[in-house]
Amino acid sequence: MIQIDIDQQQLKWISLTAVKQYIISSSIKGRGQLKNSEQTPTGHHIIRAKIGAGLAKNAVFVGRRFTGEIYQPALAQQYPQRDWILTRILWLSGCEVGHNRLGDCDTMQRYIYIHGTPDSEPMGIPASHGCIRMRNCDVLELFDQVTIGCDVFID
Repeated sequence: MIQIDIDQQQLKWISLTAVKQYIISSSIKGRGQLKNSEQTPTGHHIIRAKIGAGLAKNAVFVGRRFTGEIYQPALAQQYPQRDWILTRILWLSGCEVGHNRLGDCDTMQRYIYIHGTPDSEPMGIPASHGCIRMRNCDVLELFDQVTIGCDVFID
């Protein structure tokens, strides 16, 4: 199970044998469910898909597809407006109809992920466009521990 505390900017992965905590970055626009809000949705979710297994650290994704690029500062200078999605993607799907599933509040249709971000990006403060950003080394570690269908609770 994964618990995400937006106030603390922390993700906690809880297994039968371990508890691991990570610093994250959620939406700069706060909590919210609506499409196009760029806010982080709350409530009960599951991991719908795991994307990027076997790719290099800092692999670049656009539309959930590996672009063939590996993030580096020169690439960032070339594309200064990109919202960098790196290394791995854990795509979330809401479980609460009318809150984060279906209609104008569907987390999956909003393409909300837990994903890696450039190491130069701040952690521990809200800065994303709705997703949960993690350090690349942290998302690599988490990705290998969780399964599709894993419960994710965002408060």
